Amino acid sequence: MSQRRVLITGAGSGLGLALALRYARSGARVACVDLIADRVEAARASLPGQGHIALLADVGSDESMQTLFDQIQNQWGGVDVLINNAGIASGGPMTETTMEEWRKLLEVDLLSVVRGCRLFLPAMLAAGKGQILSTASFAGLAGAPGIMSYGVAKAGVVALSEQLRAEVHDKGILVGVICPSFFRTNLIDTAVGSDKTRKMALRLMDTSPDTVDSVADKVFKAAERGKFLIIPTKREPMLWRLKRWFPSIYFKVLTHVAKSKMK
Repeated sequence: MSQRRVLITGAGSGLGLALALRYARSGARVACVDLIADRVEAARASLPGQGHIALLADVGSDESMQTLFDQIQNQWGGVDVLINNAGIASGGPMTETTMEEWRKLLEVDLLSVVRGCRLFLPAMLAAGKGQILSTASFAGLAGAPGIMSYGVAKAGVVALSEQLRAEVHDKGILVGVICPSFFRTNLIDTAVGSDKTRKMALRLMDTSPDTVDSVADKVFKAAERGKFLIIPTKREPMLWRLKRWFPSIYFKVLTHVAKSKMK
């Protein structure tokens, strides 16, 4: 059996790095992709096993992603697992957003997934096998206030994944979408939006019962089972069931919690 080839964007830190470690431990070759050269090289060097590579790419750029694809084709001839993980955060109500913020969030958080799928899916279809995982957020399911551009971009990732799953379900390709809530990472370092929202997000991270390792463990195990909707943080599966089954009650809970968190 040939060694799996796994490409992970945003693999220099956080969930991307934690997933890279788990795939490497499983015996896969991992292509770590990030914006920062020192960080991604350190990530590659930390992985057990052989054959891993470190590559630079800006997932918000058509040209940069095309270059990444060309490099992968030259070195590996393709990938078996694509993990569209890189992204940035934002926060704030609609009236505080700018069009620049909207464009940046959509380019980096949503269109990055489109770029990855458009580039790497054709070879998977030709081979009749493969897997595409994309990191959204529970914000893409929650319909919560105060995270307008981020929530919409991540909801787009969920919708894209649902549609892609339906398109390729009989073609040997698995699709999954990862929807965690807050846990401690460096996501806020690149966030755009108000200081008030940034402080709220940091507070939620600090009080989260989840860690990057607990989230990565759940994501990896669920992905290996071929699960589609992966909600790897402890509190959110029940909230998702509440929204689906009792939407009016969920809305009351959501607005109450959001109001208390923004104080």
